[in-house]
Amino acid sequence: MKVLGFGDNVIDRFTDRGTDYPGGNCVNVAVYARRLGLDAAYLGVFGDDDLGAFLRTAVAAQGVALDHCAVRPGESGVSTLEVRDGERVFTGWNGGGVTVREPPVLDPGSLAYAASFSLVHSSVYSRIEDRLPRLAAAGPLVSFDLSDEDEYRTPGYLDRVCPHTDLVLLSCSHLDEAATRALLAGAVRRGAGLALATRGLAGALVHDGRTWVAAPARPVSPPEAVTDTMGCGDAFLAGFAVSLLRAGWTRADPPGPGTLRRALRDGADAAYEQCFVEAAFGGGRPMPAVRTAYGSAARPAG
Repeated sequence: MKVLGFGDNVIDRFTDRGTDYPGGNCVNVAVYARRLGLDAAYLGVFGDDDLGAFLRTAVAAQGVALDHCAVRPGESGVSTLEVRDGERVFTGWNGGGVTVREPPVLDPGSLAYAASFSLVHSSVYSRIEDRLPRLAAAGPLVSFDLSDEDEYRTPGYLDRVCPHTDLVLLSCSHLDEAATRALLAGAVRRGAGLALATRGLAGALVHDGRTWVAAPARPVSPPEAVTDTMGCGDAFLAGFAVSLLRAGWTRADPPGPGTLRRALRDGADAAYEQCFVEAAFGGGRPMPAVRTAYGSAARPAG
């Protein structure tokens, strides 16, 4: 069993700590799958600046293979954020840099490489939506993070993504249960094999078109023990997906209610453990002395 992160990487710049950390949704899922005992790799584009070199070194140090990545001229993606009352709050980003501007190409060699994995994970922040049909047709299971932003929940966007995915994750802590169920049902109706919602302290819910399975969150007590919540959603997804893979999940053999219930518990456990980790997976270094101001705060992560 092998997991490939395909898409974004980013520097998470905690301005309140004065620290830069490695991260990015697709990088995080690969790192967490590796920590859970699976072989993992990342396929994406790094900037040729100092931050890109820092990112490559940090990800490789986690045991994640980078053999098929590209390094291209341009700046790395940087998100600026701070922790308020234990929650990470994004204050801006630079649009993702060259990683998003020039996303990885699925040439025949890269496609064959991706097809050798049990699961390939990507996200709305990777700009690889047009690669999904070829990726899914090549054979691996495909998971996709749909975030919590409305622009990625329109019928048009879901119609573009869901038919080529075996698992979609939606962050729904801001929605009630009825709205969450409607969103998951719509994703499955449009072709997703499984639709998973994380709802913060309200727990998680998964739907396969026939069955609804819910599980409670695993809260941290006392709440002030939380280091920060960066990467918790990515950790939940990794724990959930790895649990399913270990149970024999394939397109021909989809998981039943008991397997889904166990996977939700495993996802909650992974998210719980992530609450005690600095940023996505540690490895921080002092941020540059001169800060860069970014105009948009629309870049969330895990």
